[in-house]
Amino acid sequence: MTHYVLDACALMAVLYGEKGASVVKAAFDEADKGTAKIIMHKANLLEVYYDLFRALGKDKADVILSEIKKRSIDINSEISDEFFAVAGRLKATYKISFADSFVLAQSLISGGALLTADHHEFDVIESAENITFAWVR
Repeated sequence: MTHYVLDACALMAVLYGEKGASVVKAAFDEADKGTAKIIMHKANLLEVYYDLFRALGKDKADVILSEIKKRSIDINSEISDEFFAVAGRLKATYKISFADSFVLAQSLISGGALLTADHHEFDVIESAENITFAWVR
């Protein structure tokens, strides 16, 4: 079974009809068929929510969040000691955003391929860490 870790920018590509949306939709199709698993940390889902809130207002953001939660996405809200240590190391080492440290830690710990478009932030990390990247664009 394929295992993906969903980054906020990849989900937003679907929500806003951006380039790369088809790659993410294909992963959703796999998950809906039971041939793939998609996981997203709640901190990264927060990135999506606050972007929707700013762009569309609270009511629309709440509706879209409700629809997202119905998808085949396992939302992880846990921060184990291991997760804490890995995310902290990544944040300190690469000077990335707080949310990026979460998605990277989720990918490292779960072994899932990171669905993302954030080349600017992650190209250096791709060659330095044991993370599989599934670039959406």
